Amino acid sequence: PYYVNINQDLFLEASLHSPDPSLELFLHTCVASPSRHNPTTGVHTIIKDGCVKDPTYATFYSPRRHTLRFKFNAFQSIRNNPVVYLQCQLVVCRAFDHSSRCYQGCVKRSKREASS
Repeated sequence: PYYVNINQDLFLEASLHSPDPSLELFLHTCVASPSRHNPTTGVHTIIKDGCVKDPTYATFYSPRRHTLRFKFNAFQSIRNNPVVYLQCQLVVCRAFDHSSRCYQGCVKRSKREASS
């Protein structure tokens, strides 16, 4: 466990351990949830489909493409729960591949129209 106080910034780093320097990481989805087994109950979304949902989220420079550095404020996630689980989905892509999910960045999904 990692202990943080309310209103404290939580700094994270994710790295891909690979000898291939042409790979890069993309943070696709990241949520904080009071349940480790059900990340949809009481969830606080930080990133969804590559789009920032938490206004306290920020990225930091990394000299390597296969390392991501980011932070968010713990206040939004732990306000009502003494224990919170952070669950993130990362995508591995070839660097400079313009057709990859990493290059697309934030993808806003359109809502489907309900039929009568």
